[in-house]
Amino acid sequence: MPDETEIPQPATLLPFRSYVALGDSFTEGLNDPGPDGGYAGWADRLARLLAEGRPKLDSGHYDFRYANLAVRGRLLDQIVAEQVPQVRRMEPDLVSFCAGGNDIIRPGSDPDLVAERFEAAAVRLRESAGRVLIFTGFDTRDTPVLKHLRGKIATYNAHLRAIADRNDLAVADAWALRSVRDRRAWSEDRLHLAPEGHQRIALLAARALGVRTAEDPEAPWPPAAVLSATEAARENLQWAREYLVPWVGRRLRGESSGDHVEPKRPDLAPL
Repeated sequence: MPDETEIPQPATLLPFRSYVALGDSFTEGLNDPGPDGGYAGWADRLARLLAEGRPKLDSGHYDFRYANLAVRGRLLDQIVAEQVPQVRRMEPDLVSFCAGGNDIIRPGSDPDLVAERFEAAAVRLRESAGRVLIFTGFDTRDTPVLKHLRGKIATYNAHLRAIADRNDLAVADAWALRSVRDRRAWSEDRLHLAPEGHQRIALLAARALGVRTAEDPEAPWPPAAVLSATEAARENLQWAREYLVPWVGRRLRGESSGDHVEPKRPDLAPL
């Protein structure tokens, strides 16, 4: 008869025992409140999914370690300088690398040049990590102001897919994820995901890694009320005052929302 004190083990053992997340506010998890008073986000949610596919140890922790080095506002070169070198020290089984979005939305940026720098960093990561996961950018066609950058984002995405093919990277295709086109996937600032949006990205990332999930990232949303043209215009004006103008102002002043912010999980630690 089995020992009644034995810790239940997962039916399907996942190969990832360690995971490091690199990036900016998207990966830090902004606007997804966590249980500790900070932010959770899709990377934390993905880490939990991966951990649950590993055995539990006598300590009660999963046989899985996770670090999140992402900091809001970071540009690609900052991520490469501050975060990428840490991967060589940690040598994780999996690293997610999402960078370049803050570069692309800046006036005068060249997605071709950003992609070249991204690939150089991805090659470095492949030398120190068992698997590298990247993300395409979101389709911004329904987002005020950012919809005018859709062509640049699409160009960058094309580069990212080619980079993934050349370097054997896993790709979570956020551009193709139709469910996050729904307004409810986004927080009030329309720049960062809401909790449900983060959950759908976590599921998308898991599936890109070949991990089965009970939930579907493309599950339909419940019916929503339709705003009139007047209500939509009023909502857009309020959003511009509360979020767009301060965001533009920070860029004009050369400030970043990530100034003086430290990574929330700087070292590989058990869940």
